[in-house]
Amino acid sequence: MLAKIEELLQEVNSMTARNAEELEALRIKYLSKKGAINALMADFRNVPADQKKEVGMKLNELKNLAQERIAALKEMFDNQDNSTEGLDLSRTAYPIDLGTRHPLSIVKNEIIDIFGRMGFSIAEGPEVEDDLHVFTMLNFAADHPARDMQDTFFVESNTEDVTKNIILRTHTSSVQARVMEKTQPPIRVICPGRVYRNEAISYRAHCFFHQIEGLYVDKNVSFTDLKQVLLQFAQEMFGPQTKIRLRPSYFPFTEPSAEMDISCHICGGEGCPFCKYTGWVEILGCGMVDPAVLDACGIDSKIYSGYAFGLGVERITNLKYKVKDLRMFSENDTRFLKEFESAY
Repeated sequence: MLAKIEELLQEVNSMTARNAEELEALRIKYLSKKGAINALMADFRNVPADQKKEVGMKLNELKNLAQERIAALKEMFDNQDNSTEGLDLSRTAYPIDLGTRHPLSIVKNEIIDIFGRMGFSIAEGPEVEDDLHVFTMLNFAADHPARDMQDTFFVESNTEDVTKNIILRTHTSSVQARVMEKTQPPIRVICPGRVYRNEAISYRAHCFFHQIEGLYVDKNVSFTDLKQVLLQFAQEMFGPQTKIRLRPSYFPFTEPSAEMDISCHICGGEGCPFCKYTGWVEILGCGMVDPAVLDACGIDSKIYSGYAFGLGVERITNLKYKVKDLRMFSENDTRFLKEFESAY
């Protein structure tokens, strides 16, 4: 047995491992219940009495050496695992939770793409605007309710001359005014952006939301042109079976004006709770640009005519994804946003 112990002492003393897996294999080989050292311990009872002391000391020496070598190698691997060499400590921790596009961005991009294929380019303007471009150039009367504090956020208010008021834009029609002011027809643009209104926040209303407004000005533009563009949009957005209807309405900057409904894409026009059993759902307002607006923007209304339309991105998003609470769009709840991972 002494010869066997000496042989194992030499093996243990020269023991090496390249990784944690090899180290575990060595531990099992020498120190496990069925390992070589425990086998010698079990055979110790067969050692003659006059050799037990010497053999016992050698066995303890072998066991201690094996434990020390295993522990030393384990510590070496642990230190290697904790080493920061080659590690970028400024990098984001793993796993990286990938984000998703916001549902409003998904729908906005889809709307822009549809009108882009019909020849509309994108125009943008400031969110902090003046009264001139938001109201005056768009044919709003000086005493129009929309100018009131109940509807508009005022940044700077001038009671002596309301046209000098600085406000948060209440619609992206202000971008249309700026485009017409600086560009002669033909004009064909859409104006996406965020707008602000002084309203109480609830599940159906918010103090800010998003619009996309369209404008086309050229010679001989008719209401028929407007109807065809909106029909094309509705069928691309909600399906080729979608029908539209136009109802007379009023907007200060268009004449004649209309509101457009689409056939309910949930019940197919048969009537359901979503469309309040009418078979129709309102999605936008539109009309022919008022000649007074063209003249105010420096475009000769005797030569040119045009149409304009405006729709709410939240409204279209609700129709597509049936989101019942508008506040969810701005709460940044990742659980809500993850529902749209496959929407694009």
